[in-house]
Amino acid sequence: MAGLAAVLAFASGSSAHEIPNDVTIQAFLKPQGQTLRLLVRVPLTAMRDINFPEISGGYLDLRATSALMPDAATLWISDFVEVYEGDRKLPRPQVAATQLSLQSDRSFSSYDQALAHVKGTPLLETTTVVWNQTMLDVLFEYPIESDQARFSIDPDGWWRLGLRVLTVLRFLPPSGVVRAFEFQEAPSLVRLDPRWYQASLNFIHLGFLHILQGTDHLLFLFCLVIPFRRFRSLIPIVTSFTMAHSITLIASAYNLAPDALWFPPLIETLIAMSIVYMALENIVGASTVHRRWMIAFGFGLVHGFGFSFALRETLQFAGSHMLTSLLSFNIGVELGQLLVLVLMIPVLEGLFRYVVAERMGTIILSALVAHTAWHWMIDRGQVLARFRFQLPVIDAAFLASLMRWLMAAVALGGLLWLISVLGRLRAARNGEAKVEGSD
Repeated sequence: MAGLAAVLAFASGSSAHEIPNDVTIQAFLKPQGQTLRLLVRVPLTAMRDINFPEISGGYLDLRATSALMPDAATLWISDFVEVYEGDRKLPRPQVAATQLSLQSDRSFSSYDQALAHVKGTPLLETTTVVWNQTMLDVLFEYPIESDQARFSIDPDGWWRLGLRVLTVLRFLPPSGVVRAFEFQEAPSLVRLDPRWYQASLNFIHLGFLHILQGTDHLLFLFCLVIPFRRFRSLIPIVTSFTMAHSITLIASAYNLAPDALWFPPLIETLIAMSIVYMALENIVGASTVHRRWMIAFGFGLVHGFGFSFALRETLQFAGSHMLTSLLSFNIGVELGQLLVLVLMIPVLEGLFRYVVAERMGTIILSALVAHTAWHWMIDRGQVLARFRFQLPVIDAAFLASLMRWLMAAVALGGLLWLISVLGRLRAARNGEAKVEGSD
């Protein structure tokens, strides 16, 4: 490959470029007939092992550089990405066209403009521009069997192009429904139009990992468990917490939550406050199971918004199965909670049986949790205090949103009342049965 030899020659002529801090990759993927087109725009600074030829004044030699672009595109772009048709990995693509562009060029705002630009007239050779102010635009073409297939892309190798790489990908299937993706860290395989079970398994995995990595949620769960270490007692408590955070998580995903800048720090502060409250309640004396599940439900509504903040960027991988993905995420959270309970309960039992008395141990552990959560609450409260709260504009949209939340609150209140009544009836029946047994 003459172009490849030229690339290596230029690279060996002087030191390689440094790894750029921030790199933004823009891409379009469109299946059409038996061809899959991948349009990519990458800053030339990301190709750091190439020293591009220059003319006097330090400007880029556009004629010599253009000859290197097909091989550079293969080495730094297509060799770092894998594309799949169904479960079949597609072969190496053909470089159909390349183009050098100025940073001011806006042709990648749409697929049609980008395609016309890449195939269009190149920059004039008299254009004066330095190498780190240009973009490389490439059109790759993959042979496929059908444009109706389900496609996936694995851009894992693109992370080598910079310290922080942002990929903006738009998938244009024949249906005409454009799917937009924007990610810095993504699953190794991005399914552009996943089936329901593929989205479900992915979000179960995400939910499972999230609860294990969420320190504040684990501490809250720890406070719930300390006084009640039997699975039978914990089932209504943990279930109510799961039901509650499912409600607000789904509501937030469907844009029913406030979108003000102060809302996320408010929720983070309230989460820390919920941990402090639960820890203090354990210290002064644990409540009954009936009271504890109601408290867990109330705080679970707050924690659900916290889950939604973590899930917001990953919902783009749900495809057309948003509700299925949300429910699957909650299943993953529940499985993670069960794993934590399975590990936590025997440890607490052994601690209270062989190391410290139960009451004293409850106070010590809860005090440590309260101390940690108190500092979180202060730090997050300081962040919240930086925001200026403004009264919402009373318009038709606000009134409609308020009405939806009031209807949800009434339904939720009715559900809690019904559960409370059923719990009391069950407790009364158990009491009567004990009295009859004693007689």
